[in-house]
Amino acid sequence: MDRDKPPDAELQQEWLRQNNLMYGALMGVGVVMVQPFLTASTLDTSAKVSVIAFAVAIPLLSALVLVNQQENFRRRATSSVTVAAAKAIAMGAAITGVVAGFWHISWIAGVTILASGLVATGVHSAGYVRLEHDSDSGS
Repeated sequence: MDRDKPPDAELQQEWLRQNNLMYGALMGVGVVMVQPFLTASTLDTSAKVSVIAFAVAIPLLSALVLVNQQENFRRRATSSVTVAAAKAIAMGAAITGVVAGFWHISWIAGVTILASGLVATGVHSAGYVRLEHDSDSGS
């Protein structure tokens, strides 16, 4: 696969669909995880980190869903540096919120979800690379 060649339109559309699924799922996870903290009289450090992280992530993820809708309408991804930065911040904040939320329950759960997330990222990357490699060699 030529790294300088832009992805074809069909692949870009698939990336947009996957992004929308990911943004929506992370917003849902954030809302569910923050709910118990709304009525708590005090929060420990991990709970505060989780709430603050999701306070950053949820509005950014919402904005990214709207941008994604426009990208779908235009059938292409934006090249905006601001959007790329928002993606990185939103994803980092959401991951931080999830790990801190699990850490609030148990530090072992926090470490486990972090490790499992890293393994899952590797699984996704390996699967993606293999699919693209097999696709390129079959053409």
